[in-house]
Amino acid sequence: MLADRSSIRCLGIDPGIGRMGFGVVAQTGSTLTAVEYGCIETPPGDPLPRRLLCLFSSLEEIFHRVSPDLLAVERLYFGRNTTTAEAVWQARGVVLLQAAQRGLEVYQPKPAEVKMAVAGNGNATKAQVQRMVCEILRLPALPRPDDVSDALAIAMTGLAIRSVQSRLNTAGGRAPC
Repeated sequence: MLADRSSIRCLGIDPGIGRMGFGVVAQTGSTLTAVEYGCIETPPGDPLPRRLLCLFSSLEEIFHRVSPDLLAVERLYFGRNTTTAEAVWQARGVVLLQAAQRGLEVYQPKPAEVKMAVAGNGNATKAQVQRMVCEILRLPALPRPDDVSDALAIAMTGLAIRSVQSRLNTAGGRAPC
């Protein structure tokens, strides 16, 4: 359900257990604006359940403060480190639970889709994506840490996917699964 305002807000999340980047991007017409962005950090020595609770509580505050209309969270890919992957998947579950509780549309772009949407190249480097985020959103400096600029890029991608799907639906076409 979209809020009654002239812009659409997407909360982008770069999921992580130690650091979770977040970024809210508003779209008004074809203009994108960074509303708020930052990083949630959890204490490395805390047990996993306490870290997940920290993420949940912090996200809850962010959701209340910025009232996003939709959520975009990066789809994960892990090669070998299954221990890290398990914790990050659980952190991602906290994000998806928050979105489900609010009835938000959820978009889950792959890393290559984020790179393509923001930098025009699915193989773009992290530095190229960061520069494009900074340029498109007219930010005074690169957001730090990297998780924050990634989250803004993910939010921008969520808005782009929603826009394409909306146009396809309006034209009677089907959006890809």
